[in-house]
Amino acid sequence: MPTFIRLIEGRYETAEDVFTDVADEDGLPDGAVILSLTRFQTEGDALIGAGRSVGVRVTADEAVEDLAYDLPRLALVALVFPKYRDGRAYSSAALLRERLGYGGEVRAVGDVLREQAGFMVRCGIDAFVPADGSSPEAWAAAAGRFRHVYQRAVDARAPAYEERR
Repeated sequence: MPTFIRLIEGRYETAEDVFTDVADEDGLPDGAVILSLTRFQTEGDALIGAGRSVGVRVTADEAVEDLAYDLPRLALVALVFPKYRDGRAYSSAALLRERLGYGGEVRAVGDVLREQAGFMVRCGIDAFVPADGSSPEAWAAAAGRFRHVYQRAVDARAPAYEERR
């Protein structure tokens, strides 16, 4: 089972993942599930209506804006990083937080590397499934590697030019 790290009140902690990631061709297990955007659009209303906790997996080529109406009903949005050099999920995370006002869990899945931790947190991602099985301590060290930032982001850290004032 992969390591699941959650950012809780500024601390990185290993957490139990109660969600089952379900492929489109698989049957639905009991309990909380993460579905693809396509499957959610066809089966999501019935699952949420039945009182199930539902998350949606959004790939880099899908628009998170398609979830705008449903976001208040979702337990989480899992953003897929297909490879470390594909940054579209960063934009999706920022859109979820800033433009769409999503307050639920935003989870990074796929090719999630420790070196990306700081950037993910800055964009509003608060749960991680590291591809290398990193510990919460290693993840926290990577996320806090750089003291200064040079622009505003979702994490609301003050840019370096403001610190100099």
